Amino acid sequence: MTASIHELSLTNLPIEDRAFGADPEPWFALAREQHPWLAKFTHGYIVHGHREIRDLMQMDDQLHIATDDVVEIMGATDTPWGDFMKALLIARHGADHKRMRDALKPFFKPRRIADHVDLIREVVTTLLDDWALKGEFDFTEFASNFPVAVMFGLIGADLADLPKIKWALEVQGLSYSLDRSLLPEMEKAHAMMMAFNSDLVAKRRASGELRDDLLQELIRAEDAGVLSHQEVCEQLFFLFAAGYDTSKNQLGMTALLLFQQPGLWERCARDRDFCTLAIEEGLRHSSPSSPPRIALEDIVYQDVLIPKGTHLMFLLNISGRDPRAFDHPMQYRPGREAAKHHLAFGKGAHICLGLHLARFQLEEGLHLIAQRLKNPQLAGEPTWRRFPGVWGLETLPIRFTPATADTGLDPESR
Repeated sequence: MTASIHELSLTNLPIEDRAFGADPEPWFALAREQHPWLAKFTHGYIVHGHREIRDLMQMDDQLHIATDDVVEIMGATDTPWGDFMKALLIARHGADHKRMRDALKPFFKPRRIADHVDLIREVVTTLLDDWALKGEFDFTEFASNFPVAVMFGLIGADLADLPKIKWALEVQGLSYSLDRSLLPEMEKAHAMMMAFNSDLVAKRRASGELRDDLLQELIRAEDAGVLSHQEVCEQLFFLFAAGYDTSKNQLGMTALLLFQQPGLWERCARDRDFCTLAIEEGLRHSSPSSPPRIALEDIVYQDVLIPKGTHLMFLLNISGRDPRAFDHPMQYRPGREAAKHHLAFGKGAHICLGLHLARFQLEEGLHLIAQRLKNPQLAGEPTWRRFPGVWGLETLPIRFTPATADTGLDPESR
């Protein structure tokens, strides 16, 4: 018998509270007792079941990214930042979405990503040369420099500009946090990044250079009339922010899991192939994203009526903890066969465009980092970001024994 989602007895999850982000699992245990795949939050409903997220996220014609709702909740209707959010690739649908995605897709194919392995290794090694001798640091601060530095290289931007825009990327990472007090910072970050990206395009055009990078792909798309100049600048901002926030949070969460099992960390240093398993299981256990969707029409799924206009939040980030889909889901076990069924990159037409890049740089980065940071241990209590939007560690203080790039040995032992 079909029942409306509004009539169900569901656990109300305080996902906006900072304490929730630090330890959400007890709340989800309660939610699962009440309903196997649904819960409530302030602005709508939460889908936390693995199979249900997989199924519903592929209903692209019936469920759209709830950007309009997010913009309204943030108080950003008719603001430059609000218009920018509605113009993003992830907020577009149908032919318009395909037009924009097709302009970017060639660069993110596995073969093109593999062509840039030397760039990825160089970025990580250079960062480690600066950081690994410290013996103690906040791993999240280190990780915040890695994926975005790779994105800078792939786009063809000058890495010297990273410090001045890093704050803007951090702010944009909170765009789905539903915290309207952040809107003034969002507006400032948006204005700065649009000016930065427009200047980036202008300088490349003025140089006359033709490089094999993502910026050149976007300029070609603009010249061909596929993208407007505004769209090029907007998607550059999106790519910078995506390259910054989700990957650095994934790296931090996976590293924390590995720090708690030293033998696995040591194996990551020795075995590049094992790093693939470690990252895949990390994506299953804890990932950053919880995208919102809105129902465009009445939907009946598993005898639940989801009325038109219902706001849903899909918890990709903890979908791999569903005990109906994974045995002992809170155990971190690289190599578990079912890990490959994780949903960290989403499903359907909006599956993550950069998933091959994300996987490759996380795997390669983990291998090199584990070689240089020996015997890592927590040097303080980790702190967590708020849960909605992009989840992850806010701080992860560690101490370790430094090792050199060429030998993997403690530099004082050489």
